[in-house]
Amino acid sequence: MSKIARFVIWICSKFTKNEIQEIIAGLLDVLQDRNPEVKPKDDFKEKHPNYRNFFVDPLAPLTQPHRIRQEPTPSQNWRDLLASYEKEHGKPLPPVKYRAGSPRVPESTRCPSCQAPHAYLYYNDGKKRSQLLCKVCGHLFQQEKRLRPAQTKYYCPYCQHALFTWKQRKEVTIYKCCNDACPHRIHNLNKLNDRERDLAQKRNSQFKLSYQYREYHYQPHELDLPQPESRPGGIDLRAIHNGPNILGLVLTFYVSFALSARKTALVLRSVFNISISYQTVLNYAAAAAFYCHSFNLAHKGSIDDLSAADEAYIKILGKRHYVFFFISSKNLKITAYHLANTRNTLPAIIAMKEAFRTADPNQILILVSDGNPSYPAAIHFLNALSTQNPSLQHRKVIGLQNLDSESQEFRPYKQLIERLNRTFKHHVKPSHGFNSTNGALALITLFVTHYNFLRPHMSLGYQTPVALPELENITTLQGKWAKILSLAA
Repeated sequence: MSKIARFVIWICSKFTKNEIQEIIAGLLDVLQDRNPEVKPKDDFKEKHPNYRNFFVDPLAPLTQPHRIRQEPTPSQNWRDLLASYEKEHGKPLPPVKYRAGSPRVPESTRCPSCQAPHAYLYYNDGKKRSQLLCKVCGHLFQQEKRLRPAQTKYYCPYCQHALFTWKQRKEVTIYKCCNDACPHRIHNLNKLNDRERDLAQKRNSQFKLSYQYREYHYQPHELDLPQPESRPGGIDLRAIHNGPNILGLVLTFYVSFALSARKTALVLRSVFNISISYQTVLNYAAAAAFYCHSFNLAHKGSIDDLSAADEAYIKILGKRHYVFFFISSKNLKITAYHLANTRNTLPAIIAMKEAFRTADPNQILILVSDGNPSYPAAIHFLNALSTQNPSLQHRKVIGLQNLDSESQEFRPYKQLIERLNRTFKHHVKPSHGFNSTNGALALITLFVTHYNFLRPHMSLGYQTPVALPELENITTLQGKWAKILSLAA
């Protein structure tokens, strides 16, 4: 049953005949543009799915073409040609007779087509003395090849034609394949439907058909992972008025139990008779995040061959920001996190660089993500920086339905990162947004510490993703928080 038929049945079950007539009259007003406030849904994108559909080509460009220039092999034998000439004309073909003062061909020169010796060769371009003509087979060739040194930096991996500089900006240079017969272009062209083919005649630039490669020019200092402030608001954990146990209680309720700062202060005051303000809770969390950040990076350990990545959004001062998360597939630990105000390539590179920092040199890594083109672009960037063979591979899972075999195979890993995002949103929801970037980064850092070192997972046998021997004999969460801070300080 179609969607329209189900909708008609639903209308008939909810409305009377007179009400349905009023609905039809209202719909007619919309169709005849008599109601300026209501417009039908635009189906342009449904009819043109490939229109302005940007994606990063999966294959990296070649630095050297696979095809090798080879000298032409002789296709004829000069002796056979001389014999056939003598048989046809009744006399042998005489060698070249030079005039007085005319240039002589070097004795070592031979025709590349029939291997005729220098006696049957002569210069065909006068005083230039660069072009030779064979009297036996008529082949025209250059005595010395005058090839300019190749200035091509990249070649198309599909047709091996040279890529030209299409667009150049401060942070990126875009190279493009200009071969209209490239198999990659023909494949993309065959995916267009009839409407898209007609539209491509007028707006060809709006369809990505040819192979493109983006070379980013980020400096090493731009790829450093940001960290929370060392002493936010002048708070030093070594000089606070409360002991480690109270600090552990603050982090337990604020981070592990996902309470707001105000509710954390209320619980401490009502249950434990500990009088601290909600601002003190925020200050303690921000100060502890600086130590936990370095602790997270130092104790995350090795990573699995397969990881998943996605972004979760939060609001800082009313504006949307994005948190990049990378999670390992087997031990379920968060291997990287990064807060940025965009979903562009640079934050993806920063997070991905940290996620794969502890990988083995010969480890083949696979990253599963959604259709965000920042991830394959970041993979190309990191593979280009690697001194060894490219070790990062990308697998894409798009939408909620498995439309291809790749989505069906890697769907469970995409669901893994989605569950992590839901857990993260549960922990940041009580904050109702943040007033500063450092406050948001502090809670993100503490959440990762809780998730990796303190939160047991049922699929891991109720063990934490990263097991620390120092925490085995500690039974309370506040004690574990205090121990982590003592190890990180």
